[in-house]
Amino acid sequence: MRYLLIASFLTTPAAAQVSYDCVIEPAQTVEIASPESGLVEEVPVRRGDVVAAGDVLARLESRVEETTISLLEERAVSDAEIVAQQARLNLTESQRARAQTLVERNIGAANDLEEAEASVEVALGDLSLAQMRKRIAELELERARETLERRTIHSPIDGIVVETNLSAGEYADPNSPVLQLAQIDPLHVQVFLPVSVFGEVEVGAEATIVTPPPLEGSHVGTISVIDRVFDAASGTFGLQIDLANPNHEIPAGLRCLVEF
Repeated sequence: MRYLLIASFLTTPAAAQVSYDCVIEPAQTVEIASPESGLVEEVPVRRGDVVAAGDVLARLESRVEETTISLLEERAVSDAEIVAQQARLNLTESQRARAQTLVERNIGAANDLEEAEASVEVALGDLSLAQMRKRIAELELERARETLERRTIHSPIDGIVVETNLSAGEYADPNSPVLQLAQIDPLHVQVFLPVSVFGEVEVGAEATIVTPPPLEGSHVGTISVIDRVFDAASGTFGLQIDLANPNHEIPAGLRCLVEF
């Protein structure tokens, strides 16, 4: 239902103050799901808690992932295979050099030199494979660490916890939200105005938001959005006002009046 025009008359009719019904809403509401599946180990926040972007909201059980990382770390930091293949390459290069010298002195067989050269090529290939395996181990370790990090759920916004859906011991998956957050600084004030006043308001202009008892007060906000598509049935257009709420004193979901 579109909001109705309300006129509050002062002492003289000429000084009539025109107000419009409005609703105060969160800037955004976010349902937080786990990017990984697994048992919930901990949900350190509860309904009503204030959280900052980056705060931990939940953790999944991750002992298997931690063990995998320990194993991959051993593989990623070990140079034993590379050292062994480098030593083998050095040996084959020495053997090739000796075979080359013997051939040059006409006391060695050409076949021996060819075999020595082939051994060097094989050793070079084995060394390259060892280096590649180490690089793959490093990449697997990086991926495992990222997977472990994804099992800790962080807040993407500054806000408050509206609802928690899972507790420790329950199963989380990417299709089921663990909890819901609302950003209430700033707040978004939604109002519908008659088409007749379109053009009298502009983005960036200030507006006064009047809240009812028991939170009675006046607050100044800034127009941030003016709809360019009218509602033909009601003859109105939508408008959004950004209202700073740094101390979270103004709750969302509150009806209000707006004056321009």
